Amino acid sequence: MGVYAATSGSEAAFGQATVQGEKLAAEEINNNGGVLGHKIRLIIEDDQGKAEEAASVVTKLITHDNVIAVLGENSSNQSLAAAPICQASKVPMISASSTNPAVTKKGDYIFRVCFTDPYQGKALAMFVRTNLHAATAAILRDNKNDYSVGLAEVFRKEFTTPGGKILAEQSYSGGDSDFRPQLTAIKGTKPDVLFIPGFYTEVGQIAIQARDLGINIPMVGGDGWDSPTVIQIGGKSVDGCYFSDHYFVGAPDPVVKRFVAEINKRSGKNPDANSALGYDAVYVLANAIKRAGSLDRKAIRDQIAATKNYQGVSGVITMGPDRDPIKPVAMIKIDGGTTHFAGWIQP
Repeated sequence: MGVYAATSGSEAAFGQATVQGEKLAAEEINNNGGVLGHKIRLIIEDDQGKAEEAASVVTKLITHDNVIAVLGENSSNQSLAAAPICQASKVPMISASSTNPAVTKKGDYIFRVCFTDPYQGKALAMFVRTNLHAATAAILRDNKNDYSVGLAEVFRKEFTTPGGKILAEQSYSGGDSDFRPQLTAIKGTKPDVLFIPGFYTEVGQIAIQARDLGINIPMVGGDGWDSPTVIQIGGKSVDGCYFSDHYFVGAPDPVVKRFVAEINKRSGKNPDANSALGYDAVYVLANAIKRAGSLDRKAIRDQIAATKNYQGVSGVITMGPDRDPIKPVAMIKIDGGTTHFAGWIQP
């Protein structure tokens, strides 16, 4: 199996975590006899977080190493560069965590095991209405970030269609430090929930300023919140807030507990979501090869597409007709300076 990831450069932490999960999965499978009598061999290439390098290393994996399938990448930019090469060569590709909807539209050999941004936005709207019983909401988005703007659009649509009301919508730019004008405008509308589809870099400060202004409603965000920085900066201000993610290290599922224990034993640290998704990608591929009963790439592609009810670390995975997984989204609550599992949401 060919693996391409950014194991150096600005996105190295993401790539290294993914490879960590992939290596564990391959080790487990090989210790149990491998696949069809063969040991899994991971050929790992570093694309340095660059789209042109991703295209180059994937070409090498296919033409020189003759891999039967490709795993990668984290970043959608790199996946979008590599996917057409895999498609043209009829080599199955599974991305661990590229969430841009365009990735799997590159062809019928391209898959992913993570949810997409629109899928996540729908789950968040459902959680806010059903679990938090909110009838009204306000949105504070990062206007210069496609992820934030896109998530806000989906949330707005999915929240209002069943009857919810968006009372205010304000914006900021990543790197800002003063959010009081926007928060003051939001406070006046008295929403039940404040939706902040941004990154962890600003969330902590937003929460502090919101609480200082007397905004004591729950704040909710997406997987862009997934960093200890949110609690380190926000402190008590982020208590009672929620965010979605691909998995949660403290989920009660036995498969999650076993995975976390194994990674901890090897690294001394808890695995993050990228590690969990890399682990699931290898198992989805290995199980497809077993069902195919051969190393024929077309047969493997067909069996990846036929994946149903696979119990992964990141939830139960069924591959949809668009080669995006139908799976639950993990909801996480911040309380008492730590994170807690708030349940799975199935859009």
